[in-house]
Amino acid sequence: MILDKEKYIKVRSAQAQGARTVQDVKEMTDIVIENDEEYSEIDRLVQNVCKCQNISVNEVVAAVKNGAQTVEQVMEETNAGTGCGRCKGIIANILENKK
Repeated sequence: MILDKEKYIKVRSAQAQGARTVQDVKEMTDIVIENDEEYSEIDRLVQNVCKCQNISVNEVVAAVKNGAQTVEQVMEETNAGTGCGRCKGIIANILENKK
């Protein structure tokens, strides 16, 4: 992994609070992006909801648009959150904000 654990946690925490772009992450955290590789890794992370199942934000948004109204329904439709479960906060934020 290109990002150290601290930066990874900051990105995922910001994502659970609504960050959907690298700029959002920069505005919501004190993260310092040191090079293009880190920028690319953060961009990749914010486009992905569930690392365990490799489920994208777009897939979760599509599930919500198709009627999923709870974290459990999104999990059932996409498999996001069925591994370690740490992405459930991100799923909940997407449901709450519909984005």
